[in-house]
Amino acid sequence: MKKLILLTMVVAVLSNAVATTSRQKTVATWVSGDDTIDNPGVYGSKGVASASNIPGGRYVSISWTDAGGDLWLFGGFGYDSTGGSGYLNDLWKYDGINWTWVSGSNTINQLGVYGTKGVASASNIPGGRYASISWTDGVGDLWLFGGYGYDSAGSLAGHLNDLWKYDGINWTWVSGDNTAYSPGVYGTKGVASASNIPGGRWVSISWTDNGGDLWLFGGKGYDGVGGYGFLNDLWKYDISAGTWMWVSGDDTADSPGVYGTKGVASASNIPGGRYADISWTDTAGDLWLFGGSDYDSAGSFDLLNDLWKYDVSAGTWTWVSGDDTRNNPGVYGSKGVASASNIPGGRSGSISWTDGVGDLWLFGGKGWDSAGSYGRLNDLWKYDVPAGTWTWVSGDDTRNNPGVYGTKGVASASNIPGGRDMSISWTDAAGDLWLFGGSGYDSAGGSG
Repeated sequence: MKKLILLTMVVAVLSNAVATTSRQKTVATWVSGDDTIDNPGVYGSKGVASASNIPGGRYVSISWTDAGGDLWLFGGFGYDSTGGSGYLNDLWKYDGINWTWVSGSNTINQLGVYGTKGVASASNIPGGRYASISWTDGVGDLWLFGGYGYDSAGSLAGHLNDLWKYDGINWTWVSGDNTAYSPGVYGTKGVASASNIPGGRWVSISWTDNGGDLWLFGGKGYDGVGGYGFLNDLWKYDISAGTWMWVSGDDTADSPGVYGTKGVASASNIPGGRYADISWTDTAGDLWLFGGSDYDSAGSFDLLNDLWKYDVSAGTWTWVSGDDTRNNPGVYGSKGVASASNIPGGRSGSISWTDGVGDLWLFGGKGWDSAGSYGRLNDLWKYDVPAGTWTWVSGDDTRNNPGVYGTKGVASASNIPGGRDMSISWTDAAGDLWLFGGSGYDSAGGSG
């Protein structure tokens, strides 16, 4: 979670309620924020919800949904209360009506206050950063790892490997270093250890399994020997034991993918080193990833459209869908119609959801449209896990389209967010899909 280009504060909610037919009706609503780019934040008073509050335009933030169904947002690269742009460390909550500025600063480029490892404190706060990853655990606590930003003392931003927990009141520095640029300590594959820690990195992906443990894959950062590049290491953090375990992949950067045979699990299969891919957890607790900027089967680097599943119990990867080569255009088929030949084009910086019936959803990113043209996308896709098919649900099959906002608070079949990448997303308790910000196109076609 890069260009210094920022997008406005747009939240869209997409209703994915299952219709009585085999097709699903998807309608977007512009809920909050502006339909123009590069707006500063309106913070109000810390801890006080207000209809006038709104986070500033930003991209590559992180998100959570808590046990009560509220939506949370942290940091990113964007605009503070004064209109200055940089690394943010503000924590926000959205209750479905109003935003509340909960924690952190309303100005950019703040250093982290780590306190004592393992000890919660009202003064603790992660430094300004973007491109971190996040989880929500079984009791609703919020977890944050790494990204690119400010450590406890640095005058310049760098790659971080710090693990934090927010319990609804205080932050706790749980694991990792309070300085940037740390290499990974891998230990022995499959063996948890208190000394293990992933290296500093950004734009990784994350999952929470059915047991409540936290999973991390790849990103761009530092490997086990201090080399910098694209990673394909899979890690698990056991919350109860407080230990990291290197589970799969390599402890060195820039490894190509080993695809094997499509649809066949194998202990030798592994996605190539990558960043800015997207992730899901299915109803069985298995881990899925799609695309990103990464290495294909030939070791060539660019945008992929490969879909992978990691079977947690078996410990094996399966190449499920898409291509093992780079820069493929999308095959859209007919909107609303599933087909075994459909596949999103190669892309990075998309967002993802899992709905109430276990289907996987993907929106936008920066990549290849149906004509093989490169740009920011606003296409919404659904992957039906049991059927093994993609459906193009909404949006355009061409790049760089402006948003259609309609009237704030009013759902419409014609509404659609503009082409964008590096947004954030949530799924609420009703199974609706929420989207915030990113880098892309507003209602007038302005890019920011």
